[in-house]
Amino acid sequence: KHCEGHEVNKIVNIHLRVGELTDLEGEWIQHYFDYLSEGTLAEKAQLEIEFVPIVLQCDDCGASVTVTKLEMADAKCPECGDEAHTFNMISGREYTVTNLESI
Repeated sequence: KHCEGHEVNKIVNIHLRVGELTDLEGEWIQHYFDYLSEGTLAEKAQLEIEFVPIVLQCDDCGASVTVTKLEMADAKCPECGDEAHTFNMISGREYTVTNLESI
């Protein structure tokens, strides 16, 4: 749909940003995409996937901390030591297309 009116003959690469909290794996994203894109301009396009870490920001002091899914429940601020679990999620849930390469 985004290629309409732009003289695109074929999409060759699609760049994605995928947060680690999505639990998606690159191989399976590509496999599912291959199935869905059959017969479209994006058939046989390769996905370039950038996995984005989980980053939390402390509500009290504004410091950021990178954590794994397992560490989220026990996260504490590296600056002020707050363990009240009052964090905002800065990254980790993304699933966005950042670029399309076409010919």
